[in-house]
Parts: sequence; structure tokens; C-alpha cells
Amino acid sequence: MATALHGELSVRLQGFRKVQRLAYECAEAVAARLEPGVTERQAARMQRVWLRERGVRDWFHLPFAWFGDRTAFTGFRVPLQFFPTDRRLEPGMSFILDMAPVYEGFTADIGYSGALGTNPVQERLAADLQAHRALILREIYEDVDRLMVRQGYANRHRAYPFGVIAHKVDQVKERRWSPQLFGFGTQSLKGLAADALRGHRQGWSPLWSPYRFSDHPPQPGLWAVEPHLGFRGTGAKFEEILVVTDSRDPEQSAFWLDDDLPHVRRWAEEE
Repeated sequence: MATALHGELSVRLQGFRKVQRLAYECAEAVAARLEPGVTERQAARMQRVWLRERGVRDWFHLPFAWFGDRTAFTGFRVPLQFFPTDRRLEPGMSFILDMAPVYEGFTADIGYSGALGTNPVQERLAADLQAHRALILREIYEDVDRLMVRQGYANRHRAYPFGVIAHKVDQVKERRWSPQLFGFGTQSLKGLAADALRGHRQGWSPLWSPYRFSDHPPQPGLWAVEPHLGFRGTGAKFEEILVVTDSRDPEQSAFWLDDDLPHVRRWAEEE
């Protein structure tokens, strides 16, 4: 993938890469501090505090944390169930940390999967996500869904509102503080709503989902993509930014913003 777009990232892409790396650095730092008895709410707060101490003042959405069978969204029926609870972490339990900070006007939305100690199911899920990262560069929702079925897993991103596997992200005006609505930053929500309105008029959607409104090639821009596998009450996912362009060159039409991320490094070590 040694293209000009990869070799010389524009200033704008460097801004997105910087905040995405900051978010993953936060995930690794918080994951290292998790111990038996920590609750989802405490883990979410640890993410907020860590990022605020490093200058984050706005969010696409506030941090989430899910433990145990909640990593597979078991029994989730309404949006409120996604918010952190008093579920306590136990030895061997899987966890997912999810955060979407805005820093210097640039947005990231990341997901970090792990377990407190040994969890063979979680480890298998995390390893099998590697094939999805490669597939997403070539295909979209339906093919990712079919790969999950072949692997024997449940598609857990269908549990998200509108079943989204990805959504557009963009720059927002930098402010010292921005209010939230139901855990989402109002600036980012306004931007997504504006994209939805413009897309409706022009025949495209800022969401990738299994529904008809997403039945088209993704628009050029930056997309936060999050394939989420589930198996027997355990879930795992990654989430990172995919860059989509209008280039006719297959290698430049879609590429991951950054290959130096924890899950990518982990897969490389396992090969």
C-alpha cells in the first residue's frame, strides 16, 4: 500500500491519525489498569479522565465500556442498554472499551477488545477479525456479514442503532467545551445530521447498514468502521478510520488511515 496517499498524508489526515492514536493510547493505558471488581462505569470514567488530562474537550460520543456477555450485546433491545453499568469485571472476563474523542477539531472513534487474563474465545474472535479488516478494503456490509457466518459467529454490529457497521466522521469547530446529548457531542451530531440531510437529497447515506438507504458505494471521506463478532456470550471488535477517495486506482480508492494500531501489531506478532 505504498501509494502517494499513504507516503505523504495530508495535514488533514495527520490530524485524524493523531487523535486516533491518542484514543488507542488511552485504551491501552486503561486496559492495563483494569482489575477484578472494576465496573463498566468506572472504566468509562477512566477513559474520560485520561483523555481530558491530555486536552480533549469534545466528543463524538462519550466513552463506553462493556464487560462479559455485554461485549456481545446479549439481550440488548434499546439504546439505553449500551451505556455503562455497574457490571463488575471478573478474572477471565472479556471487555471492550469504545471512545470517540474530538481533539484539535479532529474526530476519532475506536474500539479496543481484550480480556482480564486468559479467555480463549475472546482471543479467537480477536484473531479472526483480521480477515474482516482485509475484506473491508474490497467489499462492504453484506460480504462482511457472510464472512462472519462462515466463521460461525453472530453479527453484533446489527445490534447497534440502524445496524451500522460504519459512519462518517469529519472535522468540527474546536471549542473549549461542547455539550452532549444522550452521550453524544452536539457538534458531531449536527454534522452527522447535516450529512444525512445532504445525502438524502443526493441519494447517499452517512451510515453503512443492511438497509436500503445504505445500498450504494460509500461516499469519499473518512469512515469509522467497526466489525463486531459475537460467539456464546463473548464479543470482540475493532474500530478505526477508513479513508475513501474518488480515485479509480484500487489501492488509492480505500485505505486504512493507520496501520500502527494495537490490533494490527498483535496480528503481526501472531503470524
